[in-house]
Parts: sequence; C-alpha cells; structure tokens
Amino acid sequence: MEMTVNEVLDILSFEYPNPKSELNYDDLFSLLIAVILSAQATDKSINKVTPNLFKVYPNLYSLAKADIKIVMETLNSISLYRNKSNFIIETSKKIVNEFDGKIPQTREKLMSLPGVGRKTANVVLAEGFGIPTIAVDTHIIRVAKRLKWAGENDSVLDVEKNLMNIIPKERWIMVHHQLLLFGRYQSKARDTRCIYEVLNSLKENRIKYE
Repeated sequence: MEMTVNEVLDILSFEYPNPKSELNYDDLFSLLIAVILSAQATDKSINKVTPNLFKVYPNLYSLAKADIKIVMETLNSISLYRNKSNFIIETSKKIVNEFDGKIPQTREKLMSLPGVGRKTANVVLAEGFGIPTIAVDTHIIRVAKRLKWAGENDSVLDVEKNLMNIIPKERWIMVHHQLLLFGRYQSKARDTRCIYEVLNSLKENRIKYE
C-alpha cells in the first residue's frame, strides 16, 4: 500500500527527529575536505583518517602547502586516496588563491573546486551555510525510486529536482539526512522487502510509543 509524501515524511521525522551528517567535522574547512574524501567511501572510513589529517593540516593554508606524499600516506586506507589527496590539496590552493581563503557560498563556485561535484557542493551549502538544498547520493536515489518519487531511469539531477518539487523547501536539509539514514540503515540495497512494509513497521513502532 502506497503512502502520501506527508505520511512518509512524518514517519521519517519520528524515526530521525534530529538527523545530521555522520561525518565528523568542526568547521567549514573540515566539512569540505571530509565530504570530498567521502566520495565512494563510507563515513566511518573517513572519520578514521581525518583526525590525523587535520592534526597535521588544520586549515586551508597548511593543506595548500602540503606534501602530497604525506597526505597520501595519511589517506591510504580509503578508496581513491591518490586522486583525493591531489583534490584536497588543489582545492585548498584554489580557495586560498582565488577566494581569499574563504570557502565559496554558491554551487557554481564550489563546483569549480577540484573534486567537488554537485552532491558535495549541495552538502556544503546545506551543512555549512544552512542554504536549502537536497544532496542526492546512492541511498537517496534508491529510496526515491522505491517510493516512486523518481523514475527508474531518472538521472541524479532528475531525482534531485523531483524531490525538490514534492518536498517543502523548509524541509529539504532535514529530509536529505532522513532519506539518507533510512536508505543506509532501513531500506538497504539488498533489502527485498517492499519499502512500504518497512515504513509501516516503523509507523507501528511509533504508535506503540505515542
């Protein structure tokens, strides 16, 4: 049995009332770097390497001058660490040289940085600046398609636009986290259950506690 958008959002809001990123960061700099590193990697794996990275390179200026060999040694446990090491150094250089050391606040400028695509830019806009966006990753794509909020052949951008059309703007940031967490922990890629069965199970648990 299908549910309305509001019914789904109500269930997710009860399950994840105060959702937030599972990446560890302290400021805009560490947020940007952590999100760049998180591409095709788990948040847990990134949280293991960033403490040592930020201990040696605590800001954009120090990372811009980093020895790439040292950075690669620090990141060698994560996927694509060679490319990512280059990305975060070159991104730091560009911000220092072209943006006066300030992380830009527009999607276009963020996407001009090495290693920053639309999803990464949207995460930084939402998490770092509180600008309403919906960053779409594989978990959100899967959940959106299972909910029929997106078509099977929709692109990442199509999914993002669909979600923005059906979800109130003031809820975009929160819903991004809720859909991501739901996909990560409740409606996983190999889960063969109907997504509405999963949601109804969460709804029944909510009723028990009301």
